[in-house]
Amino acid sequence: MRIAVLGLGEAGSLIAADLAAAGADVRGYDPKGVAVDGVQPRAGEAEAVTDADLVLSVNSSHDAMTALGTALPALRPGTLWADLNTASPGLKVSLAERAAAQGVPVVDVALMSPVPGKGLRTPMLVSGDAAGRYAGALRGLGAEVTVQPGPVGEAISRKLLRSVFYKGLAAAVVEALTAAEAAGCADWLRGNIGTELAAFDERTIDRLVEGTRTHARRRADEMAAATEQLAELGVPARVAAAARDLLVQLRDAPPA
Repeated sequence: MRIAVLGLGEAGSLIAADLAAAGADVRGYDPKGVAVDGVQPRAGEAEAVTDADLVLSVNSSHDAMTALGTALPALRPGTLWADLNTASPGLKVSLAERAAAQGVPVVDVALMSPVPGKGLRTPMLVSGDAAGRYAGALRGLGAEVTVQPGPVGEAISRKLLRSVFYKGLAAAVVEALTAAEAAGCADWLRGNIGTELAAFDERTIDRLVEGTRTHARRRADEMAAATEQLAELGVPARVAAAARDLLVQLRDAPPA
């Protein structure tokens, strides 16, 4: 299988190297001129994709449309374009619509964990009409691919919705510990957070959602005070202020 990898940064280079090691005929392009063992270097997107059966776009969400536009004149009808960038569902749909006019199917691939340490075996969620074709090709080379039924955009939508929780939780922990450091009780708060997280179970989600709505008035006042405390400590209150604003909105919402 002839595979073109566009973007040989941290993720792209690891995936490209593993594809080559698995026996694929891999060519790659990166504007920074990155070289990867086993990957044939090409001078641009068009040159990289001209003889490819499958294209992996692993650059960035900002460059995804530009990469497709540059490569499109050189793509043969039927060549499968896989967008592995963490872009919005709307952008992925726009990519698919633009490529469809030239007979190039697009699949939306969401990388579901960090690539370093896993490379090609990074869990992938793929959606789009040609998702089965992508899964069959990559699984045969050792990739872990799960097909998400639905059109382009369904896979990345699930990743981004999960990111709201995981990255939001991480941001809350960082903000809270930064403030606790300023207040002189970081070790205490770190232990408290660890204990709370260890106690999470399947019922925790319901308790969080129901408790937030039921006690929005009291909790809005609490988070207003917390936001004021962070200001007093000289710590920017981003997550705390957002939580306060959400609680105020719930508090002031008309009865259902």
